[in-house]
Amino acid sequence: MLDFRILGPIEVVETDGTIRLGGPRQRATLAILLLEANRVVSVERLAEALYAGAAPVTAVTQVQRQISDLRKVLPKQVIETRSPGYVIHVLPEQLDLNRFERQAENASQLLVRGEAQRAAELLREALALWRGTPLADLAYESFAQSAIERLDEIRLAALEQRIEADLALGRHRELVAELEQLTSEQPTRERFRAQLMFALYRSGRQPEALDVYRNTRETLMREFGIEPTPRLRELERAILTQDPALDLGGGVVEGDRAVLVLSADEVELDELLAIAEPLASTEPRELIVARLLADESALATTAASLTARCASLSANARSAVFTIDGLARDTVRLASTYDVELVLLGLSQVEDALSNELAEILDTSPADVALLAGHVDAARGDGVFVPFGGSEHDWAALELGAWLALRTKAPLRLVGTTADPRRDRRDASRLLADASLSVQRLVGVGAEPLLADPTEDGLVAVVESATLVVVGISPRWRGEGIGAVRRALVKHAAPPTLLVHRGPRPGGLAPRGSRTRFTWSIGV
Repeated sequence: MLDFRILGPIEVVETDGTIRLGGPRQRATLAILLLEANRVVSVERLAEALYAGAAPVTAVTQVQRQISDLRKVLPKQVIETRSPGYVIHVLPEQLDLNRFERQAENASQLLVRGEAQRAAELLREALALWRGTPLADLAYESFAQSAIERLDEIRLAALEQRIEADLALGRHRELVAELEQLTSEQPTRERFRAQLMFALYRSGRQPEALDVYRNTRETLMREFGIEPTPRLRELERAILTQDPALDLGGGVVEGDRAVLVLSADEVELDELLAIAEPLASTEPRELIVARLLADESALATTAASLTARCASLSANARSAVFTIDGLARDTVRLASTYDVELVLLGLSQVEDALSNELAEILDTSPADVALLAGHVDAARGDGVFVPFGGSEHDWAALELGAWLALRTKAPLRLVGTTADPRRDRRDASRLLADASLSVQRLVGVGAEPLLADPTEDGLVAVVESATLVVVGISPRWRGEGIGAVRRALVKHAAPPTLLVHRGPRPGGLAPRGSRTRFTWSIGV
């Protein structure tokens, strides 16, 4: 049996030893297929990833050559040609990432049931599968960078769980040194900070535990102008009062997941909050609202105004105001530091053809990114319309559309495009049916299917009565921007449009256990 390994330099091992792979392009092709194991990866997507969005005219031929060369060193049945590209067939036990995810998920369930000893053992076994930086030999490839970031994220999430299990087992003294190292390496990761506070307090070092909180607050205020999470503030108060709940048997409560809104414009901020507030209005989820300023002289007045604005929201909201250091850098810093599931931006903040900054956000954001164009009026229209073609970004748009429909109790309508031939109409209808079944199975929201003509005018006409249109960005966004059809929706459709890009972090409908899974979508 072959053993594929990506939690370190990419390797393929068989009974007789390690299979010798070819050069960087061949290894990259294998890595792209393994990151989407048992799912079809189109030739177009392979070419875009291999050539960083600048594929030459011979790209298709080059992809075919790499697949052919891989088939010479792997059993031929492993990589199958399936329109519109290729799929690599991997059993669950054949990929180290799958083994890691299964053990981490089992451990998470054991922790919930109070079986800390077995959970800690499973997590140690899972973490031992890591042989260093994931995809280490491809770290310079642009396609690999976001994958490496997400893989590092799920490793850290598993490490947090392992420490949680060890705290439950009374190993607080031996954890202090490890947690001090981790908080030094991850200075804004609040859960490690909370675990260090627990470990110090239970070791009889209350003043040092309070120092950790003060240092954490200073770091967050300096970096983002934002207070620690309410849960971390509650932990500080509990330590000050020596709350018995902190004694052995209690644990660090996992922090809230978040929706992040960023805007440089007051009017645009209100439009974004009309979308974000219902999404973050239920526990356990918070809303982080950031105003980005060009003029630091307006910091005090803007901060006061934003604090008052957030206090009026139904969601648990925190606010931050700071002078912009670069939209991409600030966005990704906030999304990475907090457990953000969705980043909301205004499309007016970026160029239609996709600025370099937005491209950096889409490439490096750990969370889904949604770009809003148009005026939001929840009182008008016939619900949330999701044009759906089955791409990864379309699935992310469907998840966000279902999330909005669930929270606002609005109808959800799926829009498919068809050509004249009857066969294409059947295929489009089946695709919408599959998507609708996925949504119903997950959240119990029904979705009405609608078919539109395969033209820009046809799609614009079908969504005319929508309250909001939620659509995935073009899969070829690096080369063509948001895409001609999406551009038509933004410019000519009456309702507002949300353009969605899928990030590697699990989205807003994902269960808690998915934090240690590489990918999650409503379609899985």
